[in-house]
Amino acid sequence: MSPLAGVEVVSLAVNLPGPLAAARLAELGARVHKVEPPAGDPLAAAAPDWYRALIEHQEVIALDVKQPGDRAKLDDLLVTADLLITSMRPTALARLGLAQPQQRFPKLSLIEIVGHAEDPEVPGHDLNYQAVHGTLTPPQMPSVPIADMLGAERTVSTALAALVRRAESGAGQPYRVALEEAAARAGDAVRYRLMGPGAVLGGAFPGYGIYPCRDGHVALGAVEPHFFMRTLELFGADGSHDSLRAAFADRTVADLEALAAANDLPLNGIHTPAANGK
Repeated sequence: MSPLAGVEVVSLAVNLPGPLAAARLAELGARVHKVEPPAGDPLAAAAPDWYRALIEHQEVIALDVKQPGDRAKLDDLLVTADLLITSMRPTALARLGLAQPQQRFPKLSLIEIVGHAEDPEVPGHDLNYQAVHGTLTPPQMPSVPIADMLGAERTVSTALAALVRRAESGAGQPYRVALEEAAARAGDAVRYRLMGPGAVLGGAFPGYGIYPCRDGHVALGAVEPHFFMRTLELFGADGSHDSLRAAFADRTVADLEALAAANDLPLNGIHTPAANGK
């Protein structure tokens, strides 16, 4: 299914949130022109395999949009585009004459990815946004760029909303997605005490946790009462952390996964990243 067939997207966004969003729109059938500066997208150097996966269904075009000739080529793309995705500061966007692109391209909607909602000129990255919204556990670095990934999905949903709005009004509009707001929504899990140290899904409830076994660790997600009670019955546990640790300790990951599959339990082994990152 290609629900966005016929939709044209131009993306000037580099690094992670923009390329992730553009890739998702391409998966949904949109035609995506990924416009990169002559030096390329920094993501290509930082995570080349991921970069190649993201651009698989996009047309990559190298343009120096600060130069008149290449800027004219960008305008040629925007004439027929439905969506323009950017990830630069508003002042930089304004210098390119793209702060209000619908003035020249009436049907074009701008999806502008910024860092901070209150002051989008303030610099920052995923780590900064997570730092102020409770999703980090110092001194460990995060294993997932939560703000970037949620920001990408917010960019996609905003793009879809922009298409719906244009279908009603006939005109494109500017929209803004703030990565810090995405981090704040992720932080709600900690803020409202669902996750985090001592929270019900942060280790307090024995049915939802990580347990060591003979050759690794398993994740038990027996949140619902029927799953939890079935787990206790199967392993002869009394419902405490200690009893579950004792029940799992001498079994292998494969044994525990087989038991879980046979008894319809949400339990599986934990896979850690390989040395080569794959």
